[in-house]
Amino acid sequence: MLNPDRDCPRCPRLVAFRDEQRSKHPEWHNAPVPTYGDILDARLLIVGLAPGLQGANRTGRPFTGDYAGTLLYDTLAAHGLANDAFDARIDDGLVLHGAAVTNAVRCVPPQNKPTGAEIKSCAPFLAATVAAMPRIRVILALGRIAHDAVLRTFGARLSAHPFGHGRIHRIDGAPAIADSYHPSRYNVNTGVLNAEMFGAVISEIRRHVDRSDAGG
Repeated sequence: MLNPDRDCPRCPRLVAFRDEQRSKHPEWHNAPVPTYGDILDARLLIVGLAPGLQGANRTGRPFTGDYAGTLLYDTLAAHGLANDAFDARIDDGLVLHGAAVTNAVRCVPPQNKPTGAEIKSCAPFLAATVAAMPRIRVILALGRIAHDAVLRTFGARLSAHPFGHGRIHRIDGAPAIADSYHPSRYNVNTGVLNAEMFGAVISEIRRHVDRSDAGG
């Protein structure tokens, strides 16, 4: 199964938080957020941590409704991996080109902090998504937790492949795994990440994808 059911019962704490948000905001998505993009065509899979409370949890699309999505989708558009329609709304007409976006944890966690058990519980959905992508060339992990989740998908030792912004990891039997700091408002405001740094990562990924498509 690529995406959890709307009422996925796997993580009791997340179920309770989801039910609380459904009571407060019945008009919101308030359910596991599915992967966005054409996974059969995508060469790039972008993996974030988890839906934001007032972002993807509200709108139902990864990185839609909060600051991180603006930097992410604007940068993808600048490098030909999305159209230029992103407007932080589920009906804005955003289309990805050769890319898909998902999260390591599909349900919103309190304080945006999933537990280790919740990350492990959601891992089969990430593994199934990767397995269903016949043309995948690169996985971009946004932040260390997403990086660790991706490595575990391929049974790789975390100590052998430490997270580092701009790094690309090679693992037998896996697509290239690239790292970036998460494009959150906090990281941008504190100077951990800026648009130029993020653009450089996406540019290198685009070059890798183009070389792979050309047989290089």
